[in-house]
Amino acid sequence: MRHAPAGRRGLAGQGRRVLRRRPPGQLRSPPGPGLSVTGPGSWFVESPPAEPAESSASFDRLYRAFLTARAALGLALVVAQLIAASLKTLMHSTLVLSASYAMAALALWLLPQLRRGASARSLARISSPHWWSAIGVDLLLFGVLQALDTSGVNYGALFVMPVLMSAVLCPRRLALATAAIAALGLLLAAGWSQLLGEMSSVKLTQAGLVGGGLFAVSLLAGELSARLAREEKAARGSLALARQQEQLNRLVIDEMQEGVLVVDRRGRVRAMNPAAQGLLGAASGELSWQLRGRPGWQPLVAALEQAHAQGGSAEQDVTLPLADGVSRSLRLRLRFTRQREGSEELCVLFVEDNRELLARTRQEKLAAMGRVSAGIAHEIRNPLAAIAQANALLAEDVGGSRAEQLTRMVASNVQRLKRLVDDVTEVAPGVQPESLLLDASQLVREACADWCQVNGVAAGPQSRFGLQIEAAGLKALFDAEHLRRVLVNLLDNAWRHADAAAGAIRVTLAADGDAVELVVRSAGPPVPPEIERHLFEPFFSTRSRGSGLGLYICRELCERHGASIDYRRAADAAANEFRVRLRTTPATP
Repeated sequence: MRHAPAGRRGLAGQGRRVLRRRPPGQLRSPPGPGLSVTGPGSWFVESPPAEPAESSASFDRLYRAFLTARAALGLALVVAQLIAASLKTLMHSTLVLSASYAMAALALWLLPQLRRGASARSLARISSPHWWSAIGVDLLLFGVLQALDTSGVNYGALFVMPVLMSAVLCPRRLALATAAIAALGLLLAAGWSQLLGEMSSVKLTQAGLVGGGLFAVSLLAGELSARLAREEKAARGSLALARQQEQLNRLVIDEMQEGVLVVDRRGRVRAMNPAAQGLLGAASGELSWQLRGRPGWQPLVAALEQAHAQGGSAEQDVTLPLADGVSRSLRLRLRFTRQREGSEELCVLFVEDNRELLARTRQEKLAAMGRVSAGIAHEIRNPLAAIAQANALLAEDVGGSRAEQLTRMVASNVQRLKRLVDDVTEVAPGVQPESLLLDASQLVREACADWCQVNGVAAGPQSRFGLQIEAAGLKALFDAEHLRRVLVNLLDNAWRHADAAAGAIRVTLAADGDAVELVVRSAGPPVPPEIERHLFEPFFSTRSRGSGLGLYICRELCERHGASIDYRRAADAAANEFRVRLRTTPATP
């Protein structure tokens, strides 16, 4: 919108718009509640129509008010003329003019089609028919009445109506022009009386005084109108900013993982975000929540009343009973709004599931442990290499003696420590590995052959191991050494837990839509639920001598290359399966 400087114009021209360039990233205040998110140049973009709805509504209200006043003035003028006619001090021509003006004013007020298209922009031009129908007609008619009057009635006061209307609805220049036309009409009427031979010195004085008063009315009314327009614009801007801030707050609160409730002193929930609905078991489509009306929410009521009694913020744990006898432990943080005069004190409850808090704490500890372990593993490498070398030299000197068994024991434990160090450093934070398009069919075949040779697995129909590759040349995005590491870890896990029957371990590689799926199947009993939920956690192992990093390394390497790994019971319920989905195309940014 384009607004005139202070004191330059009233409501006219508010429908006009000038585009201004804004710096990138600066917030723009939309005229209404709607927000639209755009690209990097700006966050919120306003898209107002050619004439803003607020300005149009303000103009319509004032325009109808002036038309109502004109209609009332026309009726009053006719009544005054009829009274004058009864006293036989009236010309019939002035009565006809007054009646015609009253009918025109009533028609313009009552018939919407006559004022269709009227706007601040149309009234800003003296050539506009809307200006002439509402203001120009008044100037002409009141001037004629002043000129035809022979009874001494002063019609100059009637000019206040068109001058005031022009000062409020038209630009200042046109408003002053209207006042000038009115003053000129009064002077011409006084001059016409002089031509008719009347003593018009009093009329000339009155015309001059009334003309000056009309200019004062125009200036004062225009200034007041401009000030009201500026204040209305500021109020609309504040309202738009408030709406925008409300939407931003609502968006942030709705997307929070932490539950948020706003509760009054009566226990009525004023607001609740989706996370809180999920934690408390509230229906998403419910329109009203009452804490005191639900037996399962009584711990919340007790916590709220205790916090009100203490008169300050509080933090405590509560247990809510849910369906099927299940309970949920929640952490509550209660904060109160500042109570001001005329406002109600509200309590804001932040709700978190204690299980998620523990899981987050555990993840933070694991991350810290991983960083520490990586540093320790790096420091262990050099001494471990020295121990291995010294043990090898010692084994050469004690060959054939009893100490040879001790050197083999040292060598075995050194290899075990080296594997543990390699596992820890493999998943340590570092540079993101590069994913290359590999021939997955050939790599899986070679890795399985090497694994069978190392573990002494013989080939043949009665072999414990089986390999099935759907087609040669299946491509996948991964790192060759990392994919081999994932496959070997899964095979080692299957070797430890699979049955001894023929075909108990089977590896399958096949295309699956836009991905390649690698499945390692091991026949045997299912994984217990209490173990399944910890399968991919670091340092969790069912073996006393296991490091608990095998499946964790598989998951970490898969995530680094955009692949996924999961465990499931086979469809025939006779085996456990670990499925790895490998990407075949780069991920879109």
